[in-house]
Amino acid sequence: MASLYVFFIFLALPLCHSSSDSIHELLKSMGLPAGLLPKQIKSYTFSGSGLLEVFLDGPCLTKFDTMAFYESEVRANLTYGSLTGVQGLSQEELFLWLPVKDIIVDDPNSGLILFDIGLAHKQLSLSLFEDPPDCSANGGFLYLLSRFFFGFSAVKLNLAQLQKILSPYSQPYWGEVVL
Repeated sequence: MASLYVFFIFLALPLCHSSSDSIHELLKSMGLPAGLLPKQIKSYTFSGSGLLEVFLDGPCLTKFDTMAFYESEVRANLTYGSLTGVQGLSQEELFLWLPVKDIIVDDPNSGLILFDIGLAHKQLSLSLFEDPPDCSANGGFLYLLSRFFFGFSAVKLNLAQLQKILSPYSQPYWGEVVL
């Protein structure tokens, strides 16, 4: 009986991994393309309840069909063929940054992947996500500029994230940035 309790405790504990290759293999084993997450993964946890937490070196920007912004931590519920309740991923649509809510592959044979960006559902080709993209940490500055010039976004950055994004630009170009 005691061994049964130990077994359930083991299942409840999150599994922590540090290899970026293994997160991409996990996505493929769950019916999702490996390229949904960038190459620059520091570590991740995947709990028995399905909660996936991915830790990047810092916020970064990449491009699929449009620009995509990853915060330094991305969370979602991972089940076969879907990432639901996504937090920490935004896509640029018509000069606005909209949070990605869900990512779903209903039928892998269709060659399509569905992105729920709140206001709309967007279907893209699975081929865009075959390989994990490079993600530019310096792209965070472009993300902030586009938000400044083209309007507000549903994405919220806290002060620490803003400082981390702006820190590569604080010297020697503009002097020290004090926030």
